[in-house]
Amino acid sequence: MNHSEKILFFASSIILCITSILLLVRVHNSLLVEVPSYGGSFTEGLVGSPRFINPVLAISDTDKDLSSLIYSGLIRQKVDGNFEGDIAESFSVSEDGLVYDFVIKENVYFHDNKPVTADDVIFTIQRIVDGVVKSPKHAIFEGVSVEKISQKQVRFSLKKPYAPFLTALSVGILPKHIWENASSEEFPFSEFNIDPVGSGPYKIDKISRNSGGIPTLLTLESWKRYPLGRPKIKSITFRFYPNSAELLKALKEGSVDSVSGFDPKVVREMGIEDDSKVEASLPRVFGVFLNQNLAPVFLNTEVRYALESATPKKRIVDEVLFGFGNMLNGPTPTNIEGEAGEEALKIEEAKASLSKAGWTEKEDGTLQKKTKSGTVELAFSLSTSDAPELKKTAEILKEAWGKLGAKVDIKIFEASDLSQNIIRGRKYDALLFGEVVGSDSDLYPFWHSRERNDPGLNISLYTNITVDKLLEETQKEPLREVREAKKEKIISEIKKDMPAIFLFSPQFIYIPPKNVKNITLKNISYQNERFLSIKDWYIETDRVWKIFATN
Repeated sequence: MNHSEKILFFASSIILCITSILLLVRVHNSLLVEVPSYGGSFTEGLVGSPRFINPVLAISDTDKDLSSLIYSGLIRQKVDGNFEGDIAESFSVSEDGLVYDFVIKENVYFHDNKPVTADDVIFTIQRIVDGVVKSPKHAIFEGVSVEKISQKQVRFSLKKPYAPFLTALSVGILPKHIWENASSEEFPFSEFNIDPVGSGPYKIDKISRNSGGIPTLLTLESWKRYPLGRPKIKSITFRFYPNSAELLKALKEGSVDSVSGFDPKVVREMGIEDDSKVEASLPRVFGVFLNQNLAPVFLNTEVRYALESATPKKRIVDEVLFGFGNMLNGPTPTNIEGEAGEEALKIEEAKASLSKAGWTEKEDGTLQKKTKSGTVELAFSLSTSDAPELKKTAEILKEAWGKLGAKVDIKIFEASDLSQNIIRGRKYDALLFGEVVGSDSDLYPFWHSRERNDPGLNISLYTNITVDKLLEETQKEPLREVREAKKEKIISEIKKDMPAIFLFSPQFIYIPPKNVKNITLKNISYQNERFLSIKDWYIETDRVWKIFATN
């Protein structure tokens, strides 16, 4: 080749090489996908310092939040409401629903690298049912026996079938080798209540305290031996604040990345955008529960129906919950009421129905009805707690029912006083209250006639033979589809009898860290359940070939 041809050849070769390299890069990039990677951290703010980071004793939201991350149970509830093994490899339930057998995984360890065994499970349950320890979970396991089959096998035996029992077995397991030297009396005072050792997805890395020894900051580190896979986020730091105002200030200043359980009013006032928060339905039912034993006026069916019709549910959701809730027409959060009609029109229709039933208006505008035994007045007291939301709801109800012709006397009590002195003795005409029905919406404790007296939760003192029978059958039924069908019949009966006026179900509001991806919330019972999918959250990512990416 002459000189010109050589130059052309080399130039063409260089262009070919560059083109080939660019083509290979494009092909390479087309085969790459972004996948979650280990790393990153975020800081979350909580109201109240931890006291019992212990699944046996946890009562406050802060304690429950931390316990759910540090401890793991036999099984773990998933976001969709189903269960998966946590420290359990497998489990089975006998046909009669009385025996639950669990096999513990071989590769599950506490954060001090000691293996989890059946002895740890049994020890935890023994502490829960110990009357001296006073665990809030005591009632769930009362009458349940637990025995060791082998080092990795444990059996629970119930006296009677209870389908929702699986939910209770998500309780975190304590390490016996750490706690066994603490007596029942010493149990609440152990240092391990603040510096815990569990087998959950995160372990304690650092605790900072103020001059009084109260924790102000706690950092958790991802646990590499967690049986469901090491969480992708390397660490989570929790900062503790004395009240919501201080927490709000910290969020505005950037001291924390995320907060939860905020008052809906605060969320509205902050003007937080929809894409900056996550909302989930809470399985809680708020309503007015009518005590027909103490207030005979509620024995009149037309009165119960008129009060229900005149109740401004949409106004309550808008003004009390600032829109973060659903109107209800039944005893479960799934019984959502449609768009409410015009309040004034509904009140007039309710007044007309009462008039047709013989109720007449007195000089002061209230209604009365003459019966064979005398004159009945449409008057009753409405008892509730001093929580701002419930106080405001009570005022709205008094105003609306006053237009109907009812004389309502609001009685406000401090929460503990209401529970101990009013609810336990059933000393109320009508009770404005909220019930936590749980993710499985087990209605037995709230509506079976056996639960009318304390410690039962049937606060309407409701009695219906058909409902009792269906509730008993539901508790024994292992198939969820069949349980749901029976539950629908129960709900239909309760709505027909109207022993309570169902108002609303609130929503849980979580302002998550902006840098965290794949946060999923659906229906949760308690705020700590926002961490149900924590092992799937991530911050950092890698790019790998599609064939190496895992689902």
